[in-house]
Amino acid sequence: MLHRKPSDYTVSRWAGGTTTQMAISPPEAVYADRSFLWRISSATVDVKESTFTSLPDYERWICPLQGEMCLRHGGGAEVRLAPFALHVFHGGDETTSRGCCTDFNLMLRRDLADGKAEHLETGTDLLVWTPDERAREILVYCVSGRCTAEASGGFYELGERESLLIRGNRSVGFSGAEPAHLMICQMWTLC
Repeated sequence: MLHRKPSDYTVSRWAGGTTTQMAISPPEAVYADRSFLWRISSATVDVKESTFTSLPDYERWICPLQGEMCLRHGGGAEVRLAPFALHVFHGGDETTSRGCCTDFNLMLRRDLADGKAEHLETGTDLLVWTPDERAREILVYCVSGRCTAEASGGFYELGERESLLIRGNRSVGFSGAEPAHLMICQMWTLC
């Protein structure tokens, strides 16, 4: 288990805002080299229109955390995304975006890694989340609120923008005195 806080993340600038990398695999991989199996990040989009970086070797999962965004792939129909609405697309598609927001991203290396992302809203009662049986790594990211995550007998207090990286396939129990919005990613290799 690895409990991470915002000060542990890698922050970089892009033409339309900032990107905060929460986790990458393998840990020594560098995003710019395009040699990673998977990457989880959150970006601020501070411009009204932008064009996504082409990532032909990757499948992308994206959702707005705050604000809305509209995506268009290869001149196709526009896809409107409200907060926490997930959208999956091929990273090599020419993709344009409209709308200022903060988004959440999971990138998976095609033919080498697979996985999925989901939004979970917790309450004050215990909620047990169970991963896909193929999952080998899980990241829980607290978007807002606070919660206690229980996994493998350990208890971890997650506040806003904190995350928990779990190695292995483990169910996670969530509880707390207030509701929390979480993004949960689970990843596995295809070898």
